[in-house]
Amino acid sequence: MENDRDKQLNALEKRLEQISQNMERMNLTEYIRLLESPWKLLYINFISGLARGLGIAVGFAILGAVVILLLQKIVKLNLPLISEFIANLVELVRLQLQAR
Repeated sequence: MENDRDKQLNALEKRLEQISQNMERMNLTEYIRLLESPWKLLYINFISGLARGLGIAVGFAILGAVVILLLQKIVKLNLPLISEFIANLVELVRLQLQAR
């Protein structure tokens, strides 16, 4: 009887240790502290939103520049119908940029 009880206690201790290790890996205590501090949570979310927005803006600017460069290269190839359309498009973009 006593032996069974010792085995159960050992199994319970091992399971408790596993749960403790899993909680440490998940950083559960840090997450709970963060939830208890709404200003810190707001600050972290604000900074991450700024970084995300800046990344989107820079990425879009680079992508737009590459597209315009490709369109200019296509215009220089003098393809009959496409070149005229792209030339008009590039001219509109250039005029829009000058207007600012």
